[in-house]
Amino acid sequence: MLTVYIYVLDTLADWELGHVTAELCSGRFFKREASRLSLKTVGCSREPIRTMGGLTVVPDCSVDDLAVCKTSALLLPGAESWNAPEHGAIIAKAEELLSAGGTVCAICGATAALASAGLLDRRPHTSNGPGFLEMAAPGYKGQRFYVDKPSVADGKLITAGSAGALPWAKQIIEHLDVFAPNTLESWFQYFRTGGPNHFFALLQSLPADSEEDVRPSR
Repeated sequence: MLTVYIYVLDTLADWELGHVTAELCSGRFFKREASRLSLKTVGCSREPIRTMGGLTVVPDCSVDDLAVCKTSALLLPGAESWNAPEHGAIIAKAEELLSAGGTVCAICGATAALASAGLLDRRPHTSNGPGFLEMAAPGYKGQRFYVDKPSVADGKLITAGSAGALPWAKQIIEHLDVFAPNTLESWFQYFRTGGPNHFFALLQSLPADSEEDVRPSR
């Protein structure tokens, strides 16, 4: 079973995780043969955090509990508190996870945290626009690998800027292989455009007898 860890920290940007966590947790559009997922929130401690939107989240586990293996994925959201030294532990885990064949997905301020650790110096990536990482991450040396797109996937590293939450979610879902291709495209186009034709195409793409046992579990 794949475990998706969602790092939670004070001032977390709620909207950046909304699309991807809702779909991975609900499994409402999963293909019949999709692998089971376990979603866990992880914090630098087990103490509650407060998001930018004012929600209180109590982490399911701490950084030390994160399993470093190829069947783990780590989602790193943006936040205004990434400069706090206690978050260095999760960035170290992210480096270990990539080395072990796991998946790391970072958006907005989390990309600056990866850049500060040198993890974006030799891999295609994106962030909040050209020049942002130079400003936010002293010592960043990955300019020639920067791609000016909302979201960029480089194998098991997926990065995005703050306005790229939807394409970031699409690339994560595609990487995890839990939606059929036509379902994923219809889902993306519906939330991108609001077109009712995409909504009905999304519904028509689903298996007629979706099984409960492919829903994610906690």
